[in-house]
Amino acid sequence: MTAPGRLRRRTLLRAAAAGAAAATAGCAGGGRGVQVAVVWSGGELAPFRAVVARYGSPVHVVSAGNDIDAFLRARQLAGTSPDVAILPRPGLVTEYARRGWLSPLTPAPGHGVPDGLAALLDSGGRRYGVWVKAAHKSLFWHLPSALPQPPATWDDLVALTRRLAARARRDGGPAPLAIGAADGWVLTDWFENVLADVAPDGYDALAGPDADWAGRPVRDTLDRLAEIWSVDGAFPGGGRRALLTQYEESIIQVVHTRRAVMAFEGDFADSVVRRFRRGPEEPAAFRFPGSRPGDGPLVVGGDAAVAFAGSRAGVDFVRWLTGADAFAPWLRAGGYLSPDTVVPLDRYADPVRRRLAREMRTAGTLRFDLSDRLPGPFTGSDGVGIWRIMQDFFADVTGGVRASEAVRRATRQLAAAARNAGGGR
Repeated sequence: MTAPGRLRRRTLLRAAAAGAAAATAGCAGGGRGVQVAVVWSGGELAPFRAVVARYGSPVHVVSAGNDIDAFLRARQLAGTSPDVAILPRPGLVTEYARRGWLSPLTPAPGHGVPDGLAALLDSGGRRYGVWVKAAHKSLFWHLPSALPQPPATWDDLVALTRRLAARARRDGGPAPLAIGAADGWVLTDWFENVLADVAPDGYDALAGPDADWAGRPVRDTLDRLAEIWSVDGAFPGGGRRALLTQYEESIIQVVHTRRAVMAFEGDFADSVVRRFRRGPEEPAAFRFPGSRPGDGPLVVGGDAAVAFAGSRAGVDFVRWLTGADAFAPWLRAGGYLSPDTVVPLDRYADPVRRRLAREMRTAGTLRFDLSDRLPGPFTGSDGVGIWRIMQDFFADVTGGVRASEAVRRATRQLAAAARNAGGGR
């Protein structure tokens, strides 16, 4: 059995065990309270448990692991769906709604999430989910001693990468960039930030059914990525080693082993930074640079809560999560970014998140994570969809394939994958 097959089997077994455990707990307790399936674990799961501990009824939280979709499909098939799930992709919300698995939230909860983001959770004119956690996905992490002056524009970033790579080749110093290319979503996050800068109007069009994945916006974005990824010495150990490097290791290469100067990823990298930083120096982050100074793109992600069909308790719990004070324990604990733009900034005990919350409210170009909006398998997972295609492209441009040929191959693969998933041409 392949590694993904073993992962899927473990997910199904976990779903069956969780369903049986929840049913047993319900019988033993004379009422099972609210069952909530989440994708979170570790540093995110503990503060969420502190949040739900303040709810008026018992809440049983199950961590479904990375493949929450497979987990929930198994529970649905077994007739043991939880009351609530917190999903990392709006595409799952609309898909489940079309299948009749979810309860509509009528009337739609009123909380301060930008209209463009809230509408991603609509299907057939009805709201089926609410955003409960946001992610700022346009950051580069670095040590100020290694990079006193961050680049202000994309051209500055490319020039800096070339200069640092030349120095590394000559003197054996740190590489300019660390990248967790073994995790395909890291590469799609690069793609989305560049796309939001070079073609902001074409960004949302790529999430639609008539998306042109061989068109000019995609080609221009891939050209720009090839410009920086193909720099000789850009990554510690080269492109092949980068394809074996996972996201957490890429952050460690900057803040601990110091084999690289910068690593790009979202605000959630802060937990890895804090856990693995070496010495007293405080790591810093700067915005993904755009074409003009001070006008970089801002790509956001998020987790949305949904209630499964037939669960009144689930609907009530989802509505409770939109309350102004529901996530107060997590705000105080740090590591949480609210999607609600009316949450006072002074409630953030975490200064990093306070700054990022302010950026989300003032960004000129704000776009939601594109790969999370794509249909079916095109959305990406280990070894399939847009994740695999971006890994193939990365392997090409770091392996000596001409940029024009690498772009041609990638756009052909993207267009075919989009057609097969019913998400473009």
